Amino acid sequence: MSNDNNDVSDVSATIHAATDQATKSSEDFATNLTDILNGGTLSLMISIGHKTHLFDTMSKLYEQQQFATSAEITRAANLNERYVREWLGAMVAGRIVDYDESTDSYSLPQEHAALLTRAAGIDNFAMFFQYISLMGIVEDKIVECFYKGGGVPYSEYPKFQELQAEETSRIFDARLVDQILSLSNGLKHRLEKGIDVLDVGCGRGHAINVMAKAFPRSRFVGYDISNEGIKAANDEATKMELSNVRFEVKDLSLMNDSEQYDLITAFDTIHDQARPTKVLRAIYNALRTNGSNEISSIFLMQDIAASSYVNENISNPLAPTLYTISTMHCMTVSLASNGEGLGAVWGRQKAEQKLREAGFCREIDVREIEGDILNYYYITKKTKDDQGK
Repeated sequence: MSNDNNDVSDVSATIHAATDQATKSSEDFATNLTDILNGGTLSLMISIGHKTHLFDTMSKLYEQQQFATSAEITRAANLNERYVREWLGAMVAGRIVDYDESTDSYSLPQEHAALLTRAAGIDNFAMFFQYISLMGIVEDKIVECFYKGGGVPYSEYPKFQELQAEETSRIFDARLVDQILSLSNGLKHRLEKGIDVLDVGCGRGHAINVMAKAFPRSRFVGYDISNEGIKAANDEATKMELSNVRFEVKDLSLMNDSEQYDLITAFDTIHDQARPTKVLRAIYNALRTNGSNEISSIFLMQDIAASSYVNENISNPLAPTLYTISTMHCMTVSLASNGEGLGAVWGRQKAEQKLREAGFCREIDVREIEGDILNYYYITKKTKDDQGK
């Protein structure tokens, strides 16, 4: 009888332990969901703080008096005090801004300003939060796609190109000439001597204009499907007094240039294409079989640093953001044109596969830049040895 009682006790203890574990797991998940909800809402407020220059204003005030009242911040930012005060409440509750209740004043710590202000340059996180509100605009249309398929066209994303230009310009200014181009041995030297360069999906053309200014002996061309983008690119080139660059409105899937370029670049544009396989093949054909001075022509492709396999992306700290942006923009824009819908997280394995299918049979060198966790840089070459392979 005692053995039976012991068995019952053991079973009861096991049930209680399992119940306790399930309760704890449920509570932990509820906490996680609360954090996600707060993070989502704070994303909008951080975006507002960036757009209204409130972070920049508070950073400058810190240098003068460290803490400032909402009225003082409002005057410095030339905004409406009631809105600023409510925004400050969110920032304090979100542990982004410090609050001194004895003086009813606020402070943006310097270590936070180093990641939230325009002065932070490539370290400025605040501008990325603008994508959250942008994606929210098309949420209902994306939901409809879940039921009916298809996609949401590029035209449904107001100011998207302007936002991308803000994001990438600071990177190109800081890293393009001295770091990104240096990933390919000898490339900067060839640019200094003079070669022909094409940037596909150039957007507002800042990358091309930066290169054109740095390497006046080389000749640069930028293609993009956006009339607005090409106009902005030309305006910037004129302002910079560049004579070695031109821009053209062009659908990349219809590109038929043959053996015209020594270097072709694609900065975070291939996965958005409706027909990326066709575009990559066109890029291969547009490169000279042998570049200037019989040196191999180069294709430099920047794209998202991710794996093609979900299980390998779990440890990627940006994976939830990347899959979300892919669903809400990159994938759906491609599908809207009956495209392949690769998405932002097409990953390294798929990218290398697509490059080989396009004709790049030589080694594909995949590089990374310290401090840049968002991108891989694919470097591959075209020579006469590739022909017939």
